[in-house]
Amino acid sequence: MTELTYSINEIDKAARFVIKNSRSRIVLLDGDMGSGKTTLIKAIVKQLGSDDEANSPTFAIVNEYRTPGFPIYHFDLYRLKDFYEALDFGIEEYLSQPDAYVFIEWSDIIAEILPENSQKIRIIVKENNTRVLQIL
Repeated sequence: MTELTYSINEIDKAARFVIKNSRSRIVLLDGDMGSGKTTLIKAIVKQLGSDDEANSPTFAIVNEYRTPGFPIYHFDLYRLKDFYEALDFGIEEYLSQPDAYVFIEWSDIIAEILPENSQKIRIIVKENNTRVLQIL
């Protein structure tokens, strides 16, 4: 496990840390509501070279961002009732794109269909609004 402690004004540092240390382009973000999962993904999207404004896909379930070389998909599965809903909208197609980055919040609901090489990341909120980012 690799860890980084950061504050919200160091979010770009945290994004670079994830990009450098992740062993996969499929990244699963775990953390309590309000822990900063979407904020971190926004910073990662920027660091990966997208000019798109990243935002939470809570109601859309998936947002797509473009870079000059590859797509980035950002999922928020919080509202899904079961993994069959994810199958219905074709999540397996997103997961099978070799050049894409895929970031998934609340991924536990689809655990049984996630590739083995997915990178799990946990964000833990500490005192003074600092966070601990764990690459598991």
